[in-house]
Amino acid sequence: MPELPEVETTLRGITPHIKDQTVSKVIIRQPKLRWPIPSELPQLIEQQTLQNLSRRAKYLLLHFRPGTLLIHLGMSGSLRIITTDTPPEKHDHFELLFKHQSGIRLTDPRRFGAVLWLGKTPNTHTLLNKLGPEPLSNDFSADYLYHISRKRKVSIKQFLMNQNIVTGIGNIYCTEALFYAGINPTRAAGQISANEYHHLVIEIKKTLTLAINQGGTSLRDFVGSDGKPGYFKQQLSVYGRKGLPCIYCKKILTEIKQSGRTTLYCGTCQN
Repeated sequence: MPELPEVETTLRGITPHIKDQTVSKVIIRQPKLRWPIPSELPQLIEQQTLQNLSRRAKYLLLHFRPGTLLIHLGMSGSLRIITTDTPPEKHDHFELLFKHQSGIRLTDPRRFGAVLWLGKTPNTHTLLNKLGPEPLSNDFSADYLYHISRKRKVSIKQFLMNQNIVTGIGNIYCTEALFYAGINPTRAAGQISANEYHHLVIEIKKTLTLAINQGGTSLRDFVGSDGKPGYFKQQLSVYGRKGLPCIYCKKILTEIKQSGRTTLYCGTCQN
């Protein structure tokens, strides 16, 4: 699944091409995604100017005068910049065409993505109204994590992947940040000290920033907005390295399952 850095990379990739442009046509080829694409979208945003774009967690938000359009890439989706004469392919389900002869196209082979209309108050929508702070914002701090985690028995990894605690930290970058912070992912969130949370927040922000700057992780199903895969995967230190040694102590990484997700960590370097 595209994680926060991939979504942020997509946002930065498409914004210069479509911001301040006027929608000429909305094309819905396959309305049955994770939730049905609203059939009234053409009436809502055709001939409207895209005023701004933003990201909340793993959701892309396109802001028009009548309201906000949400796009979620799901498990395997990607957005591409296209020209208005670019022929569609099998899994191209939705697109916005603009008057300057370009557009964006959502490709989603597994159809777990979403295109939804949020209206004029997007932050009150059920997908957004309970989300925690953004991990790269000032609201996400060691003090915040320490105080909210007290008496929590859930593992630190599951705690960090709870979108109500902090948004957008998925399996890949959570695994990496915990490794660099030297924290065992199985430890209870309530047992992590204030000093450990201080180091953990630094590593989360550093890991996500590095990924964004390098274009996102080259996941099997993800390609960037320019059609090229990201290259951060080459520098992952733990995730995807099953059976390989720790880059520090050289002992083989430990693999476990947490809530159905694979977790890799170093039993020696992560305490």
